[in-house]
Amino acid sequence: MAATHTPVRLTQTDLESIIERALEEARARGASQAEAAVSQDTGLSISVRLGEVETLEHQRDRSMGITVYFGQRKGSASTADFSMDAVRATVAKACSIARFTAEDESAGLADAALMARSPPNLDLSHPWNVSADRAIEIAKSCEAAALAFDSRINNSEGASVGTHQGLHVYGNTHGFVGGYPTTSHTLSCVVLAGTGEDMQRDYWYTSSRDWHELQDAESVGRESARRTIARLGPRKISTRRAPVLFVPELARGLIGHFIAAIRGSSQYRQASFLLNSVGQQIFPAGFSIAERPHILKAMGSAPFDDEGVATHDRELIADGVLTGYILSSYSARKLGLQTTGNAGGSHNLLVAPTQAGGMSALLARLGTGLLLTELMGQGVNTVTGDYSRGAAGFWVENGAIQYPVAEITIAGNLKSMFEGIAAAGDDIDARGGVRVGSILLQEMTIAGE
Repeated sequence: MAATHTPVRLTQTDLESIIERALEEARARGASQAEAAVSQDTGLSISVRLGEVETLEHQRDRSMGITVYFGQRKGSASTADFSMDAVRATVAKACSIARFTAEDESAGLADAALMARSPPNLDLSHPWNVSADRAIEIAKSCEAAALAFDSRINNSEGASVGTHQGLHVYGNTHGFVGGYPTTSHTLSCVVLAGTGEDMQRDYWYTSSRDWHELQDAESVGRESARRTIARLGPRKISTRRAPVLFVPELARGLIGHFIAAIRGSSQYRQASFLLNSVGQQIFPAGFSIAERPHILKAMGSAPFDDEGVATHDRELIADGVLTGYILSSYSARKLGLQTTGNAGGSHNLLVAPTQAGGMSALLARLGTGLLLTELMGQGVNTVTGDYSRGAAGFWVENGAIQYPVAEITIAGNLKSMFEGIAAAGDDIDARGGVRVGSILLQEMTIAGE
C-alpha cells in the first residue's frame, strides 16, 4: 500500500489566524466573551460491488463556527467562507442573535484556569494519500477474497475503502488557541450466502488512525465470509429466560447506553434512568470503566475538549460504583458542578476485563444460553431503561456453539442488566472510542416462538 503526497489546502497557522480575526471582531462589537472553531476535512471514499465500482467520492469540507456572549446572552453563527468579509458578517450575525436571546445563567466559556496550556501530541495523524485507482484495487481484492471463501457465498453488498484527514482548531477570548490534525481509515466488506428464505448476510471491517495498522484486505474479506457462512440455517427458539453473551462490537453499545444516561444534559433534564446516581452501585463489584484521553493513535483520544478544557484520566466506574458524570461547562453549571473536560463527548473508555481466556472462557461460563452477534431496531429508552431489540446469534449448550438462531427479541431493563453483568472478557475490540471485550449477562428474556 504505497503512499503519495497530496498537500492539505490550509495549515494550522492559517486556521488559527481565521479564529483570531473572528475573536477580534467579536470584541470590537462588544462581546464580553467569544469562542470560535474552524475545521477543514478532506477524504476519499470508494465502494465496489461484484467487481465493479459503485461509488467514488472525494470530499473537501470546511467550516467556521463563532459563538459570542453578551453577559449571559448567547448567539452562534457559522460559515464555509473563510474570507475576511465573510468572517466579519458571520460574527455580526452571531452578535445580532445574542442581543435577542434570553439570559441563561449557565452560559459562557469554560473557566480560564481549565484551558489546556500544554496539550500533548497524541500522534493522531497518519495521512494515507492513496490514489483512487489503488483504493479500488484494495476494495476489489477484499471482496474477491470473500467471494472465493466458500461456494455458498453467492452475492455481495460490496467492499468499501475510506480515508479521511481533518484539521480542527479552537480558540476563545481566554487567550486559548489550539488545534491538531487527525486521520481515520477504514476497510469493510459485506457479503451474502444461501438461497431462498435462507439468505444470510454479515460483515467485517478494520479501522485505524494509522493506515499501516489496517488489517489486510484479504483477511477482512475472508472474515466477512466466514461470519456469513456461520449464520446459514438458523433455527427459531421458544421464549425463555437465559444468559446472554454480547460480542465486543455489541458490548460497546451497552456501554454507550450507560454513557448516554450519565451525560450532564440527561441529568439536568431529568431524562435518565440513572438520575442522581453518583456514589451508587451501578455495576457489580469488581467492574470498572476508565477514561483515558491520551492513548497514542487511539480513535477516541483528544488533548482537549470542544471548549479547550484539558482532558485527563479519570475512573468513571470504580468497583461498580459511579464516580461522576460526563460534563461540559454548561451542563456542569446546570448541576452546580465543574466540567469534566467532556464537551463533545467521552474520550477512550476502557472496560477492564474480569474474565481471562477470551471467547472460549466466556462461552464456558455461559454454559447454556445465547451468544448475541446482531441487534436490530432502536428499542432502548434511556429515560426508563427499558430495553427491547430484535436479535440474532448462536445457541450455546455446555459452553459450545450448537446452531445459529434468528427472529428473536431480547428484552430487559438496562439498570438490572448492568447489575447482572457476570463477566467482561479480555477479547477487547479497540476499533472505536469504547474499548471493551465481550460482556456476559446473567439473564435476559429471549422472545421467540
